[in-house]
Amino acid sequence: MRRIKLPEPPIASIGMPEIFEAGVYSVVRRAVVIGNGISGSENQSIGLVRALGLGHNQLLFRVIRPRGGVNEWLRWLPVSLHKRLDYIIRRLFGDPHSPTTPRGNKLFPLPAENWGSAGLSSILEADAKQIATMARETFEKEGPLLVVASGRDTISLASSIRRLAPQNVFVIQIQHPRYRLNRFDLVVTPRHDYYPLTPIGQEQIPRFLRRWITPREPPDRHVVLTVGALHQADSAALRIAAISWHDELAPLPKPLLVVNIGGPTRHCRYGVDLAKQLAEYLHNVLSRCGSVRISFSRRTPQKLANLISKEFSNYPKVYIWDGEDPNPHMGHLAWADAFVITADSVSMLSEVCSTGKPVYVIGAERCTWKFSAFHKTLREQGVVRPFTGKEDISESWSYPPLNDTADAANRVREALAERGWTLRR
Repeated sequence: MRRIKLPEPPIASIGMPEIFEAGVYSVVRRAVVIGNGISGSENQSIGLVRALGLGHNQLLFRVIRPRGGVNEWLRWLPVSLHKRLDYIIRRLFGDPHSPTTPRGNKLFPLPAENWGSAGLSSILEADAKQIATMARETFEKEGPLLVVASGRDTISLASSIRRLAPQNVFVIQIQHPRYRLNRFDLVVTPRHDYYPLTPIGQEQIPRFLRRWITPREPPDRHVVLTVGALHQADSAALRIAAISWHDELAPLPKPLLVVNIGGPTRHCRYGVDLAKQLAEYLHNVLSRCGSVRISFSRRTPQKLANLISKEFSNYPKVYIWDGEDPNPHMGHLAWADAFVITADSVSMLSEVCSTGKPVYVIGAERCTWKFSAFHKTLREQGVVRPFTGKEDISESWSYPPLNDTADAANRVREALAERGWTLRR
């Protein structure tokens, strides 16, 4: 009788770790985040790294601009030019060795309330050559390096890392770099960043300014378009926050309305007039709320904060956060039944709209330029409703939550696979 030879089982089926299946050279197990010191931008990068499962193995570097004096007027310059000009000014008018710019690989502590959940305790000043060298020299042992950057100040540095170590890194730029998108492996940006290319957007820009403030070409296949901003408020983070804030927030009478107040921006201007309108509307819905918790941001003008605080300081069901630690923001996302948000912050709106809970917006009609397009998209998708003061907060309504961070992470996985790389499982 002729023997029958059975086929060999595939290697993956016997539980071989992926590092041996594909080799260390193709498994991405670590990440570097390039920040610009702005929490809204850095939060996007940290959120994406977290969604990719690399939150346990990341380093945060930061682009550091010169500070103090005339430097506050030079922040519109490219970072490299700003540093050169700062050096010349100090040579001519002051001490050339004065530490207006931190130098070397100096460590800076990070506040726990912002970054503790991300597993970060300190940052290093970013240096493209050093990061590229690290990627090359550790490639055989550690595999490829994922680099995630966000914000205008990080564009040049992130693109330099890719140019210096193209075979060893995968570089993602969050927020649109305006031109030469091929400097990056992937660009993640909201759809409203392309508003300047629309006919309405073109009409609002003087022709001589278009090349400086608009994307120069439509999105190609390595541009990931989102509705809003990326963030860290995923389901796992909210579960942890729900446990951490259970004793304080769970006993509160329902429904719990959370009010987040930002501050005016160049394209979303408002002042005490909006605060008075908000106070009036909150008074109107107060009887239909079990509890109300109000938070201000760092950008909230003092006059606006004082007005709101004075209006509601004597209402037992209203709690106004005083800005002291711990920050209840994640607890509010987890426990709130509904939100009222000022229209100025894309980040704040993106987080609350990822919860699937009712979101009411005040001041959207004051937003201009691409931010008006952002609010239009939210309304068309049924994600938000205008706050009118006539709402019954106990009435719940739902919508498909924004899932931008997870969707962007899936696109990153696909792009890595096209390169023959995979993420550590």
